[in-house]
Amino acid sequence: MKKSDFLWVLMLVGFTSLVLIESTREVYESWNSNMPYLMGFIKTAFLASMGERLVHRMKYKTYFGDSGIILKAIVWGFLGMVFVLIFQIFSQGVIYSQNQQLLPMINQTSFWGALLTAFLTSTLMNIFFAPTFMMLHRISDGYIELSSGNFKKMRNIKFDEVISKIDFKMFISFVVIKTIPLFWIPAHTITFLLQPQYRVLFASYLSIALGIILTFAKTKKVEGDHI
Repeated sequence: MKKSDFLWVLMLVGFTSLVLIESTREVYESWNSNMPYLMGFIKTAFLASMGERLVHRMKYKTYFGDSGIILKAIVWGFLGMVFVLIFQIFSQGVIYSQNQQLLPMINQTSFWGALLTAFLTSTLMNIFFAPTFMMLHRISDGYIELSSGNFKKMRNIKFDEVISKIDFKMFISFVVIKTIPLFWIPAHTITFLLQPQYRVLFASYLSIALGIILTFAKTKKVEGDHI
């Protein structure tokens, strides 16, 4: 393990310990309750960026070397703010729809009832929201990469240029068709079993896990292509 790897692990453990230690967890819960959008920004910007750095390390043997790192973190932060609202909309919307007998429901006080509600919330969110979010993130990354993270260059980049760089076949056949049912729906079912103040946090950790999975999948594909 290199020093940079040790530092990455140390930063992740340090951030996680803030939630695990009782005294700092109380502060976290208070801030999360009083400043949900700001905390959504911080949590997602930090953890999703950590995931991106790890993926870059796995692919290129270094954590840095690409451009627009800070801009990508800012984009992640704003997406984290969106998650705060979207998670609330879908979780409360599913419960309301169940009470209106528009969706199936089991006794809410039982584990199976909570699991069904979490599954329905995850499924509906990932069907109706996730593809839009994923495409938006593809587009924002496209602008950052084509401009090398330079705002002045970014203003001169046309939308058609960004769209032309997106592999829509891969996006639909793999990202949407495979990762949503096989990863995101099961993973976010767990997310919606958690207390509301931990859902965005857990979702941010999932971005790290998915990055690792996708990197290994791409590595295996490349190896298979050479056989």
